[in-house]
Amino acid sequence: MISVATESDRALPKGWRWVKLGEVCENVQSGFASGQRDPEGVIQLRMNNLDTRGNFVWDDFIRVPASHQAVAQFRLELNDVLFNNTNSKELVGKSALFTGHAEDVVFSNHFTRIRTCPDALSPSFLAAWLNQQWLMGVFASICNSWIGQSAVKPTKLLSLEIPLPPLPEQKRIAAILNEQMAAVERARKAAEERLAAVNDLPAAYLRAVFPSVDQPQPKGWRWVRLGDVSTVNPSRPNIDRPDDEPTTFVPMEAVDAQTGTITASRLRPYGEIKKGYTCFSEGDVLFAKITPCMQNGKHAVAAGLADDIGFGTTEFHVIRPGPDITPQWIHSFLRQPSFLQKATEHFTGAVGQQRLPPDYLKALEIPLPPLPEQKRIAAILNEQMAAVERARKAAEEELATINAFPAALLRRAFRGEL
Repeated sequence: MISVATESDRALPKGWRWVKLGEVCENVQSGFASGQRDPEGVIQLRMNNLDTRGNFVWDDFIRVPASHQAVAQFRLELNDVLFNNTNSKELVGKSALFTGHAEDVVFSNHFTRIRTCPDALSPSFLAAWLNQQWLMGVFASICNSWIGQSAVKPTKLLSLEIPLPPLPEQKRIAAILNEQMAAVERARKAAEERLAAVNDLPAAYLRAVFPSVDQPQPKGWRWVRLGDVSTVNPSRPNIDRPDDEPTTFVPMEAVDAQTGTITASRLRPYGEIKKGYTCFSEGDVLFAKITPCMQNGKHAVAAGLADDIGFGTTEFHVIRPGPDITPQWIHSFLRQPSFLQKATEHFTGAVGQQRLPPDYLKALEIPLPPLPEQKRIAAILNEQMAAVERARKAAEEELATINAFPAALLRRAFRGEL
């Protein structure tokens, strides 16, 4: 018998009992694999057609020939429960209740179909319980694993014990869960929309600052080439520094793509990093030149460097501002999503290792206001971006709270607390 519950967890409300799952199921069947495809055939559900919220995904499925000999045997019926028996270890066990579809639907061997004894176990109750066990990590602890995949055999699944209230109580609990999970889904969607709106703000603020090429320039502004007001990839200076001197090192992962800042630089002995890495100075702009880091916003102003010197990944272009331009102005212009998307058209190199050449940055036309105006606008942008970051963290915390609610709700349900 498989059991991961503690003694306190095994205490049940009056009228409930522990039973093996196999004792209250009348039919358990794994699906079938089919190499045949037919665009006019029958929908076959695979592991990617079930999300982590117990919902079926109907926009990316395959079809198998309706004449396939297995179709009749594996056709889903109303209130069948599908258990994802094969996936990554973290995803094995996610389950869903089949509530019908306009077309016939069959299921692949990635699923185990469970039909319950109708006078003993509610399918809705079972689907919710299976997902609760999945969220608790029960299936990860009992699955067999091999390279890239894990699986739960039907014998292990049916040996699990389920806390079973009387059937009317199961249906009552399932109804409450359905209602509250629907409310959670609505709240999640609203929170995701708020987070998306917050994430769109930086691009909107930058668009408001920088005119496009076809727009008139504000008075006193002019168009310049970036290479005329800065040095792209300046020559490495002669550095007289002991090899054991702690020196700032910035790997790519140290740059936060959301904020465009260095958040996790390291100190390493100078002798370890003086060769084979990119050298930069305080106030230089670090620009990730490789895909997908470039598009993702892995760009920052080098600040807080030990002795004003730093080293980092060779996947940075270094842009050193001249006297007429501030690093903040360059950094803000280069972080515009519209610019980054346009820059991808100028990548060179093999797919997966494409990079933006330095000549593109040197020839890039950039609007340039007088220095006082650059600093004034940078101060405003700093305030706006700080407000965005606060709003983003609040929205992410709200979403995390909502996402944690289903697990808490399911724990209460199967302790008889609903």
